[in-house]
This record gives sequence, C-alpha cells and structure tokens, in this order.
Amino acid sequence: MTEESADVDIRRMPLPDALRWLREHGEPADPRTDIDTASLKRRFPRLANVTTHELVVASAHGPQPARAYRDDSAVASGRALVWVHGGAFIGGYLDMPEAHWVALELASRGIPVLAVDYTKCLGDVHHPVPSDDVIAAWEYARAHARDLVGVDADALLLGGASAGGALTSGVTAQLRDAGAALPAGLVLVYPVAHPDGGRPGHLPDPASPTTQLALNYAGSAEALADPHVFAGLGSGEGFPRTLIVVCELDGLRPSGEAFAALLADAGVDVTLHLEPGADHAHINEPADPTALPTVEAIADWIRA
Repeated sequence: MTEESADVDIRRMPLPDALRWLREHGEPADPRTDIDTASLKRRFPRLANVTTHELVVASAHGPQPARAYRDDSAVASGRALVWVHGGAFIGGYLDMPEAHWVALELASRGIPVLAVDYTKCLGDVHHPVPSDDVIAAWEYARAHARDLVGVDADALLLGGASAGGALTSGVTAQLRDAGAALPAGLVLVYPVAHPDGGRPGHLPDPASPTTQLALNYAGSAEALADPHVFAGLGSGEGFPRTLIVVCELDGLRPSGEAFAALLADAGVDVTLHLEPGADHAHINEPADPTALPTVEAIADWIRA
C-alpha cells in the first residue's frame, strides 16, 4: 500500500481501470486511523490478550502471508477457523478489519483463527489460482493445527466473507469431490456463491458489475458455470455444517439465501442468519453497529 493512494476509491472505477491501477500501484492505503491493532485493542479491551503470529504459506503460485490469532486466557471453544477475507477477487489484505478485527474478536472468544491471503485476479490471474492458494492454506492449517491454533485438524472450520465466501465454498466443493478431508464447518458471510449474486438462477448479466468481477475471477464464460468456481451452481450434497450470514440491505443477499436453500435441500445442517440493517462488507467497519452482532453470531454458532 502507498500513502499517496489513500484517496483512491477503486470501487468507483470501471473494472479495466481498477485492474490497471492495482497492477501499477498495489492496494490503496486505508485512510482510517483507528483500525490498527493498538487502536482496536484500546476500543475493545476484550482483545487485549490476543496474540498474533506472522507466517507464510507455500503455494504452487508463490508464498502467501497468513497470521495466526490466539488468546490463551479465553475459554477454549475446542474449534478454530481458517478465515479468508473478501475484496472482489482483486483486493483485500490481512490488515483490513474484515480479516484482522474479525480474527481478533473470534480469538478473544476462545476461537483461534488462521487468517490467510491469496493471489488477486488482476487481469492475468484467474481461477484456479486463488482457490489453489486457499487449498494450500487449508492443507497447511491441517498439518500444523495443534501448533498454530491449538486444536486437532478435525476441529478446524473454514470460512470467508464476500469473495472469500466464494473461494471457501468453492474449495469445499473441490475437497468433497476429491475425497479430501472437509472442514468441521463452513462459515460464509455475505458470500458470492453465484456469478451474478443479485440474480441467482438467471443467466449472468454482462452489464452487471458483479458479473464482470465474476468473469474476471473465473477467466472465461465457460468457467462461470463451474461449481468449483461458484458453489451455488452445483450440488449441496456432502457439505459440512454451514452458517451463512446475509445482510438486510445487501444487493447480493439473494446469492447467500439461494445457497442456503440448496444446502438445506441436500440435507445439510445449514443456518441462515439475517443481519438486520446491515449492508455488504459491514464487518469491515468495526464502528458499524451491525458488525459486532455478526461476529457474535459467528462465535455462538461455532461454539455450539
């Protein structure tokens, strides 16, 4: 990130311009001054005892940063979470609140977290590269679960927000189809489970910004129909226990609701949690009054 990019809003750019800018400049600096660790711990004293450990996960596409969160003073839940942030497949990083603050909060509640990063789709990168990175992180977490997060591998859950929800649900479908070890549970917060998240079940609208981002991630029109890319297009059979959080005001809410229905029809133990008054990306803003209730809902569901 660069300081001179603090006033840049990638979301307002046409996608080709945003990709070009990100390739040339990297992630824009976040202008907020109250989302660093020290500020968060001052605002939320319950986070005081959470410790972090920086590490790197080897992936076929290059090393990816990760961070383990633990609070050994908290009552242990017996579970831990591998957590993947969002960012429209083109942005996001470990210090954004959707990754960092959420992990701090869960760890303070006795749920250790391994937050992981992945390669962004900046024009020359598409599926399966980010998914491969998430699978590498999942395998690393399972291999080192006891040392990293203090639980056995079979007590690990997997989850993500927005694009991270697309990646983790697609990865879960890949693991299932490969006969590999599945997470003990799946946590999806405002997930993008369909190529046009506002209109699941319809042909993707090429004019939709969501579809344009989905195509940039998938890499081809054919890949848009692949359930390993967007799990909402496939079968829900064999998925683990799943929590899906959707937001009352989110235009992508239909995708999460449709995926919850797909899993329920397949006999999966799925919980659909609607956050009243919330919009997409609300857990990326700790000051949003709807953010903490979502974190608490995630913690309650995991502990249950």
